[in-house]
Amino acid sequence: MAISVQSSFWDGVTELTKVAQRKGVDPLHWAIQLSSNLNSAGVALPSVELANVLVSHICWDNNEPVSWKFLEKALMLNIVPPILVLALLTTRVISRRQFQPVAYRLYLELIRRHAFIVKSHIHVLKHKEVIASVDAVLHLSETFNLPANDPGTLMVEFIFSIVWQLLDATLFDEGLLELIVEEKSKWPTKPQEMEIDGHNSYDDKRTEQRERLRNVNVELAIEIIGKFLQDTVTSRILHLACRNMPSHWADLIQRLQLLGENSSVLRKSKSLNSEIFLRFSSNTWTIFSQECKKNSQQKFPPIRAFGSPASSASLCHRTRYSALWLPLDLVLEDAMDGYQVQATSAIEKITSLVKTLKAINGTSWHDTFLGLWIAALRLVQRERDPIEGPVPRIDTRLCLLLCITVLVIADLIEEVESTTSDETEYGASNHWKEKKAPVECRNELISSLQILGEYQSLLIPLQGVISACNQAAAKAMMFISGISVSNAYLECINMKDMPMNSSAGNMRHLIVEACIARNLLDTSAYFWQGYVNGCINQMPQSIPPQAPGWTAFMKGAPLNHIMINALTSTPASSLAELEKIFEIAVKGSDEEKISAATILCGASLIRGWNIQEHTVHYITRLLSPPVPQDYSGCESHLLGYAPMLNVLIVGIASIDCVQIFSLHGLVPQLACSLMPICEVFGSCVPNLNWTLATGEEMSAHAVFSNAFTLLLKLWGFNHPPLDHGVGDAPTVGPQLTPEYLLLLRNSHLVSGNVHKGRNKMRLSAVASSSSPQPVFVDSFPKLKVWYRACIASTLSGHVRGNSVHQTVDGLLNMMFRRISGGNQPLNSVTSGSSSSSGPGNEDSSLRSKLPAWDIMEAVPFVIDAALTACAHGKLSPRELATGLKDLADFLPASLASIASYFSAEVTRGLWKPVFMNGSDWPSPAANLSNVEEQIRKILAATGVDVPSMAAGGSSPATLPLPLAAFVSLTITYKIDRASERFLNLAGPAMESLAAGCPWPCMPIVASLWTQKARRWSDFLIFSASRTVFLQNRDAVVQLLKSCFTAALGLTANPLSYHGGVGALLGHGFGSHFCGGISPVAPGILFLRVYRSIREVALLVEEILSLLMDSVREIACNSTRKERSGKLNNYNGKRYGHISLSSAMTQVQLAASLGASLVWLAGGFVLVQSVIKETLPSWFISVHRSEHSCLEGIVSMLGGYALAYFAVLCGTFAWGTDSSSSASKRRPKILGDHMEFLASALDGKISLGCDWATWHAYVTGFVSLMVSCTPGWVLDVDVEVLKRLSRGLGQWNEKELAFALLELGGVGSIGAAAELIIESEM
Repeated sequence: MAISVQSSFWDGVTELTKVAQRKGVDPLHWAIQLSSNLNSAGVALPSVELANVLVSHICWDNNEPVSWKFLEKALMLNIVPPILVLALLTTRVISRRQFQPVAYRLYLELIRRHAFIVKSHIHVLKHKEVIASVDAVLHLSETFNLPANDPGTLMVEFIFSIVWQLLDATLFDEGLLELIVEEKSKWPTKPQEMEIDGHNSYDDKRTEQRERLRNVNVELAIEIIGKFLQDTVTSRILHLACRNMPSHWADLIQRLQLLGENSSVLRKSKSLNSEIFLRFSSNTWTIFSQECKKNSQQKFPPIRAFGSPASSASLCHRTRYSALWLPLDLVLEDAMDGYQVQATSAIEKITSLVKTLKAINGTSWHDTFLGLWIAALRLVQRERDPIEGPVPRIDTRLCLLLCITVLVIADLIEEVESTTSDETEYGASNHWKEKKAPVECRNELISSLQILGEYQSLLIPLQGVISACNQAAAKAMMFISGISVSNAYLECINMKDMPMNSSAGNMRHLIVEACIARNLLDTSAYFWQGYVNGCINQMPQSIPPQAPGWTAFMKGAPLNHIMINALTSTPASSLAELEKIFEIAVKGSDEEKISAATILCGASLIRGWNIQEHTVHYITRLLSPPVPQDYSGCESHLLGYAPMLNVLIVGIASIDCVQIFSLHGLVPQLACSLMPICEVFGSCVPNLNWTLATGEEMSAHAVFSNAFTLLLKLWGFNHPPLDHGVGDAPTVGPQLTPEYLLLLRNSHLVSGNVHKGRNKMRLSAVASSSSPQPVFVDSFPKLKVWYRACIASTLSGHVRGNSVHQTVDGLLNMMFRRISGGNQPLNSVTSGSSSSSGPGNEDSSLRSKLPAWDIMEAVPFVIDAALTACAHGKLSPRELATGLKDLADFLPASLASIASYFSAEVTRGLWKPVFMNGSDWPSPAANLSNVEEQIRKILAATGVDVPSMAAGGSSPATLPLPLAAFVSLTITYKIDRASERFLNLAGPAMESLAAGCPWPCMPIVASLWTQKARRWSDFLIFSASRTVFLQNRDAVVQLLKSCFTAALGLTANPLSYHGGVGALLGHGFGSHFCGGISPVAPGILFLRVYRSIREVALLVEEILSLLMDSVREIACNSTRKERSGKLNNYNGKRYGHISLSSAMTQVQLAASLGASLVWLAGGFVLVQSVIKETLPSWFISVHRSEHSCLEGIVSMLGGYALAYFAVLCGTFAWGTDSSSSASKRRPKILGDHMEFLASALDGKISLGCDWATWHAYVTGFVSLMVSCTPGWVLDVDVEVLKRLSRGLGQWNEKELAFALLELGGVGSIGAAAELIIESEM
């Protein structure tokens, strides 16, 4: 009954309208009467039902002008919802536009008058009934696969659909829609086929009028489409659709491009312009977005230093440049630390960092590449005269510049190209976008290398690479002169052979050659202006007609002794040359395999920068040789490869080689290859020997010792036992363990289809080639037992009569057989047994029967017995050192167990100290005071007080007995190549051991060693200076303060007055400087110290405090300069008496330094703590205020500093996008932090900081996030984003609030649209 009544009421409305039409009633009077009737009937206005009734009345029985006037009046008086009326008309009129051109014209007029009044639409859409009706009429939720359940979302979909339908209709009317291949319109815009058949009474004149009207309609429709694209509100709403409906947007811009390029109406029109359509269909929408962002930044001047693009001119400004790339310099220098090998590829780490800094700094690819080249060149120049010692030297730095950096750039360019290719999947016709980005990226690499030629001081070649630079320059000169010459002849060229007017080669020539080798450049680079000077007309006469080398080898020359020496001393120039050597190593005779291994570990590994990634790949593969197909032995097949494996292991054992493998990310695979070698050869009896072609014999003990010593370098073996976990689970923390290395290696096995990027593909290929299956430490039981016993540091199993007891007795007899036979046997000291030393031939029996693992198991008990005997006076210190040396000579790998035992015993602290008096133990007195003075000089730049060696200078030097014994053992080694790889193992362990002892143990050790190896004195004294910070927390704080002071130039020291990278990291150190050893830059000291600081978490509070102190000092310093007239206002913006842009640049540098130090010191864990705990606690706490005239400015700058600090910490840890595995940790931590911000803005959290600081932090953090890391916004809960935007709106930061919602995905699209409409931006 209710339905019947309701139906009759609307029938009455229809009848009222018909009567009014017949009588010619004024539309206003009709509307007033209708409104009165509706109110009397209790119908809410605007009425959804009335909209349906009126549109149905017109379409199509009453399609008269007066009916449209009635509808227009109803719209004006808000009796019907305009948006619903437009929706209803859209579905009915567009498809009949050919037959009803007048109705289509009137519909377009209504669109032009009412579609752009979006604010009133939003008000009407507060009624759920209206939303549901519009959605049902246009099928918006179904079409866009996005529920239109709120006013904002429906408004976006409505405007998008209207523009789309008008486009399809216009394209069809102009005959262009068919040009879209395999594209069926989502809308019913195609004219109905049967509509003309029912009306055949039109004469030719009427037909001609209708055709003219159709043409006018097409022009009007195009005009309305253009208005949608140009109107401030609707264009921004369309921008929301662009971000959140990419596939639909691609379809739309394809139509816009088709219309703009082919429309005959546009070409003929005098009032319409195709530019707006072509702008949208090209990539100008991105430009529009950047302009909006720039306009937004101009309203927040302090943020402009964060997000604005850095011009090339700004790169010349020293402080500005440092602020941009300081983190990169720190990370590159940190990679040179020889105290710990990195398991993660430097390529991956640097690539991520470069992408982060490019996004944060807003730089072009040109400036980004230039910044990377300059940072890498500075790294090399920083050690022009490196100190001697067991540390990475120039070869590692050259590897990073000429190989790693080039591979980073190759990966970046490949990523840009692949990303652009992926983006064009949605728009195949967008050829401009497909080609422009990759071409521009490569062109900007070229321009960066061309500009690099202006940095002459950075391009000066180091002594060891002058010849290589000259050869590269000569190659270019001969190429442009038209002379073809092979690399073998280039090796013989001397600069004396070149024309007088030609210039010598420099580092840029090597960089260009490295880029050409990887197809980043071509030989057109040789023709760059100023690249080479002069030309050559003929081959120099000094070049021999035939020379042994790679060219001759590739032509078939035999691999004789001369050829082997030539190939070992000269790096290969192409992959084909390496492949041939690798094939010989795999398929050749035993002698040829040894020769090929020798060649691969020669110059091609150290100086083969153009093919180095392939060299390390081949060496790693050779360390895991496959089982021969015809192998049937019961022993491991690795025994048959012993000579080649030993050559490879010894060949890559140097510190530089290990670091090169580390930079390439091959440490996990290298460890995986060495573990089976150690397991197999450590289980063999030592009388298993191999006779080499030279007549030299090699034992299983030798292969095991070399492999095991190299393996130990790959994890944090030199760290004290407390740094390692105990148990079956892998340790958690920065230290590497065998379990962690294998876990990382197994992760490389993931299919190559999953890995994107050249570097990950390389690592996957290397891992798969050695073993396609995961490898676990349980596969190596002997190694696992030793490792667990090593980190547990317990002595158990030495029971009288068992095999370990017998081995211990035999080793003790071997070590101390020279002691007079009347003394009590050494083994009775610990075991209580009375067994006597056996005869002398027992030594030879021991040497021939005991496998290496049995000896390694017994070594801790042997050392314990010997040390106890020495403590009880049964063994003199000299005899102890001699016995330890005999044991180490017998099995060099035993050094590991010796070091492990001594480290554990020092940690226990049960042994009494011994006097280093020069009679029983060696004395440091000869140069201890000199060492102390040198330490003071090194630390002079930090202001740290060095504690005196001894009060009054009269107390004798003492060391704990285990440390004294270890030092006495190590100083018995000769400093030569044969002992180098073992000292490289014992040295860091001894240093770590001494650093954990009270002051001045490390200076005493340094004094003893400088007497032994004077050429290592700089390295030893520097190592001793590091322990000052490990012993004193206040010294660490002072070091951090010195880092900030130096980087910011807040010091009177003329060497660091300008601040920046040069002041922070300096230019090397050592006694080669005039006047002796020089102060070490504070940044270098921090990078060499932080890994040994246990309380890393405490660094965050200090860094945060120093950051805020630096902000205050920056403001005060700027004020002083302003008053003295020395501050240039190059940006024109001043607050109080300071130039804001200048101060913001300094603040940015301080925050960049702070974030870099936090990231380096603590990685993911520390960054998580900073963002989740430290920063919220800081804002809640009350801070002291000095109430100075600058307090407001300091508070504001402090907030921006914290914002930049927080965002940089996050980007270092998680990256700017979601491409890395680390980004999976971001949503939880970032979400918690954003919840804190939203709760504080809601008033749910009381803050203790200054309001200006809080305002600056929130606006700064959000501004950086939306402009530099937009991908982060998607990780935040939509409701949190809405709360944040409301809070920002209350601060009148509506543009920032919109930017946040705009990036929040489809969940926030409605709120963003409502904000646009309400603000009418």
